[in-house]
Amino acid sequence: MISENLTEVSPTDPTNLLRLRDSVYSDDLFITAVAHLDLFSWIDNNPADADIEEICSSLRICERPADVMLTLFKSLNLIEERDGRYHLTELSKDHLSESSPWFLGPYISSLKERPICDEMLKVLRTGKPANWGANKDEQSWALAMEDDDFARSFTAGMDSRGAYLAPVLAKTIDLSGYNRLLDIAGASGIYSSAIVSQHPNLSASVFEKPPVDRIAKNSIDKRRLSDKIGVIVGDMFKDEFPRGFDVHLFSNVLHDWDTGAVRALLDNSYRNLNPGGVVMIHDAHLNAEKNGPLPVAEYSVLLMFSTEGRCYSISEMEEILDEAGFSAITYLPTVANRSVIMGEKLA
Repeated sequence: MISENLTEVSPTDPTNLLRLRDSVYSDDLFITAVAHLDLFSWIDNNPADADIEEICSSLRICERPADVMLTLFKSLNLIEERDGRYHLTELSKDHLSESSPWFLGPYISSLKERPICDEMLKVLRTGKPANWGANKDEQSWALAMEDDDFARSFTAGMDSRGAYLAPVLAKTIDLSGYNRLLDIAGASGIYSSAIVSQHPNLSASVFEKPPVDRIAKNSIDKRRLSDKIGVIVGDMFKDEFPRGFDVHLFSNVLHDWDTGAVRALLDNSYRNLNPGGVVMIHDAHLNAEKNGPLPVAEYSVLLMFSTEGRCYSISEMEEILDEAGFSAITYLPTVANRSVIMGEKLA
C-alpha cells in the first residue's frame, strides 16, 4: 500500500524493527573476524603495529570492509582506537584473545561454517560486495537494479521505509528560501514527495535511470503530485546533473558507493547547483569519532556486504563536502538513527 499522506508522521516508532533488518549481517562479521581471521588475538600480539594498513596487509583483507569491521567493533566496545592504532578493551582481551584462559574463540568458531560467513570472508578478502542477499543466483545490487522485477521490488521496499523517514526529514529542514529541488537517484520519489507536500514553495524533479524512472513516475502519479514533481531520465555517474535547481537531495544514496564515487557525485552537484543553493545528504551517519551509534555501525555491515559502499561519518562527509567547495556545513538529526548534512554553494 502506497502512503499518500506524506505530511503525517507515524504515531509509533519502528526504529527497532528497522534495526532488526539492518543489522542482519553484523553477527556474521563478528563470527568471521574471530573464527577465520583471529583478529583480536592478532591485535593483542601486535600492539605497536595495529593500524588499519598493517591489519589489512597481515590478515589479507581490503580497506573498505576492514574499516566497516573495525568501526563495528569500536561501537561494540571490543576495540579502542588511539593515535590511529587499535587496542583491545578489557572485555575482548579476556574473551577474544587466544592468550586468555577465558577465550571464547572455540565457542564462537562453532558457527564458522555458516554460508554467510564464507561470503563475508570473500567480501573482506576481495573488497567486492556479495550478490544481493548472498543469493548465488542473484546479481550484484547495482546490476540487479537494471532488472524490472528486482527494481520494482527493491524500490517498493525503500518506499515503505521512506513513509516513516521522509515526513520527519521534511519537517526537520527549512527550505523556505528555495524553489526547485533535484532528487538525485530518488527511487520512488518519496523524499521529494514529502518535502514538496510540506514546502508549498518548492517544485521538484526526480533524477533516475531506467527502469526506476518509470517506477518513480508511477509513484508520483499515485500520490497526485505530478503537477509538482517531474522525472528526468539520466545516469548520475555518466551525466552532468541538470541545471536550474537550488536544492540537491541525496537521500540514502551515497552509502551505496565507495569514497571515490561519493566525491565524484558531490563534485557534480557543486558544478551544477545554482549559486546560493544547498545540498542535502540524508542518511545514516556515524559520529565524528566513528565509534557509534551501534545501529549505524551494524547497518554499515549490511551496506559493505551488499553494495560498494558503507555508512560515512559526520567528519568524513564534512571533509568531502568541503573539498567539493561547499561551505556553512550543518548537521541535523532526524529519526531512526538518520540525519541530514547540508552544505551551501556560495553565490
